[in-house]
Formats: sequence, C-alpha cells, structure tokens
Amino acid sequence: MTEFDSVVRSRRVVTPEGVVPASVAVRDGRIEAVADHGAHLRARQVTDLGDVALLPGAVDIGTGVHVPGRGLAESYRLVGQAALRGGVTCVVAAPAPARPAITCAEALHAHQLAATGSAVSVRFLGGVTSGTSPLDLADLQAAGAVAFHCSLSDGGSPDMAAMSDALLRKTMAELTASDAVLLVHTEDARELGSPPVSAEQRPPRAERRGMERVIAAARVVGARTHVCPFTAADCAALLAAAESIGVAMTAHTCPHYLCLPAEGLAPSSPAHGCRPPLRSDANRRALWSALLSQGSAISTIGSGHLPSHGLYTLEWSLSALWTAAHRRGLGLADLARWTSRAPAELLGLDGKGRIAAGFDADLVAFDHARGVAVPPADPSPYAGRELTGRVGRVWVSGREAATGDDR
Repeated sequence: MTEFDSVVRSRRVVTPEGVVPASVAVRDGRIEAVADHGAHLRARQVTDLGDVALLPGAVDIGTGVHVPGRGLAESYRLVGQAALRGGVTCVVAAPAPARPAITCAEALHAHQLAATGSAVSVRFLGGVTSGTSPLDLADLQAAGAVAFHCSLSDGGSPDMAAMSDALLRKTMAELTASDAVLLVHTEDARELGSPPVSAEQRPPRAERRGMERVIAAARVVGARTHVCPFTAADCAALLAAAESIGVAMTAHTCPHYLCLPAEGLAPSSPAHGCRPPLRSDANRRALWSALLSQGSAISTIGSGHLPSHGLYTLEWSLSALWTAAHRRGLGLADLARWTSRAPAELLGLDGKGRIAAGFDADLVAFDHARGVAVPPADPSPYAGRELTGRVGRVWVSGREAATGDDR
C-alpha cells in the first residue's frame, strides 16, 4: 500500500466540487489524492481536524511588504509570519512602496533574494512607471513577475507615478502580446484634492474617471485588466458594462472596504491610511451587493496589507471577511473562491488555490464557528472587534508551519 508523507482529514474540506468530508493525502509537497473521509490511507503523520474546516491557503494579491525602519529581508520575514497567522500561504508582493521598487529585473532579483527567508510562498508584481520601457516589461516577466501593476495617481506610493493615457495604451499593448494581466489603481490624479490624504480629497469620482480611462484604453488594445482595489460601489455598473463592450476587466477589493464603514472609524484608526479611503456605510452595503450580483466582475479579495501606511491587515482579513460573509448566509466555498482560487487563476499560479490532486499542499485549518477577539492594542483596523473564524494549523507545501499564534 502506498505510504504518504501526511494525511489531513476534516468533515469540512473545501474542494472545487464543494465542502465535503474528505481525507487529503500529501507527498513531496503536493496533494496526491483527495479521498473519502474514512478511507484507510497509510501515512507517516495523520491529522484529524474533526469539524474544523480545511481551506486552500489564501493567495494575497498586492501585499505591501516594506515595513518602515526594517530592511528588505526582515520585512519579508515579518510579512511571512503575519501571513501564516492569517491563513495566507502565498503573497503576491506589490512593487511599491519598497526599496528598491520592483520596476526592473535587477530590483526584482533583490526582492527574490530577500524573500528566501519568508515562511510562505512569494510571487511578485512588476511595477510600471513613466520610465518603463518595453524591454523592462519583458525583462521583468522573464525574471519571474507574474503580473504588472500601475497607478493613475499616486497609488499610495511615490514610486508609482501616475500613468498618462498614451503610456497606459502602450503598456497594455506590450502586455497583451505576452498575455500578462495589468493591475490598475484607478483613482485619477486630476480628480484628487491637495493634499490627497483625507477621504474628502479622494472622492469616488476619482475612481470613476480612472475606470473610464482604463476601459477606453483596453477597448482599443484588448488587454486584460484588474482594478485593484475597487471600492466605489457607484462604479459597479461601469465595471459590469465593460464586459458588454468586449473589455476583459475584473476587480479586486479588500475586507476592510466590505466591513468597516467610514462613519465608525475612530480618529486614531489606522484605516484612515487606506488608499482609496474607506467609504460610507451605504457604499459598503452597495459594494456587497455588487460582489454578490450574478456574474460579478469583482472576483478577488485580499488583505490590502500596507505597513508603510500603517495598515497591518494580513493577520485578520480572513476572519473579518468570514464574519461579514457568514452573516449574509454565504459559505466556506465562497470564502475560498475569493481568497484562493480566483487570485491563483487570475495570475496563472499553477498549483495554487485549490484542494485537489496535483496542487500544492497549501492547507489551512479554519475553525469557522469559533469567535476570536482582536486585542484592543492590535495595530490593525480591526483592533478591539469580535470576529468569527480562527486560523489554526497551516501547511505550506505539505509542511506544517509555525504560526507563532497564541490566541
């Protein structure tokens, strides 16, 4: 009889076919079989989670890595630890803010070297700026960039200068030829106030105007674009209409936009650092409606972790999202689709995002019924809140990782 390295059982395994009782057999870092819950499988280690759910590890798009006052390698180490505590097994690092910004192959190599000490898998987005050439794009992709990111304003980073329409079209044309995805921060610089810090200086119309520019460019070029992040719910109709005119546009949002209305923020809340800003409770409810609409183009949800702006969200995002989703009658399959499967498919990350034979054994034990109290002194926007859903044991490529979690 075949002997596996390990077997993890749960009565709630989230597979592409649904949430089922199953045994997940792992060998050499990959899932070799998903069998019946009671199947007799020989393994050196067997873990039975009981009713605790088993999720595919989350894939977090656009994770900010740079921690002020820390070196690059230390920043990746800290982000890896936070990711594990939040059920994230793969971070897709934002190109900026960072030193150096990932705008050329040399900078990407520096990040790849620094990330070798991270406890989770790390992929990278290439940054597109006014000085980016077609050769830079090709070199970044050859060096391992899984997609590209640009901004129509500051994008929360001085290293990502606003793109002109001409450069946006030129970049899209280059990326279309290589079938790469372009993630776009769509707030239009011309619609932002000065200084563009408060919510009043970053109105929803800035997102609308930017989306109009992106749709116009993509319609001509045919590029795949992903709005990242999407927050202004009154732009949902514009996002939905893009498909009807042949524009392959999808969108990404974050749990704090779905969970935290601007009216409820304390003056000292780190959530004031969000770019775009948190919006009204009415917008939050409308954003949920857009997310849950049939055929919604809002396909991915990620933490929006950005330490350089005081946003430490990786650790709590999965629990916060589940808390709000469960209240709306949604299930674990929805949670896994938004945070794991759809991000992996968007970026073409083979082997990530599913609990299925042939995929990486990136697994998360998630106690979906257990309450968890965020400490009042926590640096996240969720400080002091009562959430539902606790991340427990985490396996990265089949190996159980030490989360350092004593909650």
